[in-house]
Amino acid sequence: MGSGSWSATTYNDHVSANAAAGRDTFDYSAKAIRSGDLRVHQTLDPHGMGVRESRDNEEHPDSNAVIISLDVTGSMGAVCRAIHADLPRLHELILGHKYVPHPQIMFAAVGDATCDKVPLQVGQFESDNRMDQNLANMILEGGGGGQKTESYELALYTAARHTAADCWEKRQRKGYLFLIGDEKAYPAVKRQIVQRVFGDGLQQDIPLREIIAEVQQRWHLYVIIPGGASHGGEKEIIDFWYDHVGPERVIQLDSPEDTSECIALTIGLNEGTVNRGGQDGPAAPRGSVTKAVARVAKFFAATPATGAESVRTTRPRRL
Repeated sequence: MGSGSWSATTYNDHVSANAAAGRDTFDYSAKAIRSGDLRVHQTLDPHGMGVRESRDNEEHPDSNAVIISLDVTGSMGAVCRAIHADLPRLHELILGHKYVPHPQIMFAAVGDATCDKVPLQVGQFESDNRMDQNLANMILEGGGGGQKTESYELALYTAARHTAADCWEKRQRKGYLFLIGDEKAYPAVKRQIVQRVFGDGLQQDIPLREIIAEVQQRWHLYVIIPGGASHGGEKEIIDFWYDHVGPERVIQLDSPEDTSECIALTIGLNEGTVNRGGQDGPAAPRGSVTKAVARVAKFFAATPATGAESVRTTRPRRL
């Protein structure tokens, strides 16, 4: 997957058509919730899915894989809507600022596998407007277990065991995985849940720290905690992710509307291509975004590039 090019015109035409028809952007979700028949859309079903592939092609000879995993429980549904509404900005930043060449973006959504009907939804890596449809096909179940814990470990398992990317396999360049949520992950990838959700035959559970370590072999992993979410500012949640991925990999946002800009700037910091809007960008980032990624910027400013595996060829500029 990953052919074609994203078009703002196509996106805007689709949004306008939905508005004119009185349809919700997430119409598939709205209909499923009204009917009570919550079934993952066939294009997003992880059961028996094999691997999601980010591959080079004639249009994108130097592809780079990006996974954006969204929590769709409780108040986090608003973040999904904000990201869909901000897709033009996301593409303007990543493509227009040339933060990374030929990004191929896969959206995923997580719930709570202990109680939700749709605990995981996984799109394809796309370079064109099919990623818009993948996002719009998601069910915003709004469930969750109420224990400040959701099944983020299933998104990690997907990245570790069910993806293949030419950026890594051909060039030893890590992809990017952004986990967006406001709660903790469960302490392990459970064998029984993996069998039910993926159809995989795991022999034993995988501790959370082990699956994180496996992910980080091929992916730059970041956790984004949006402001305005139910548990977004809670110390318990922040400390949990600090402990599991490191403070420099945890980004706290004031507003979900900052998510796209935060993702783009974080990629730019890794790649060493961030600037403040001079030669290849229209404007400096909003102050709230600069504040959110300050810890990331400080980390990379103090850490020299270590070769192809780090994917950075120059020291990132400070925001």
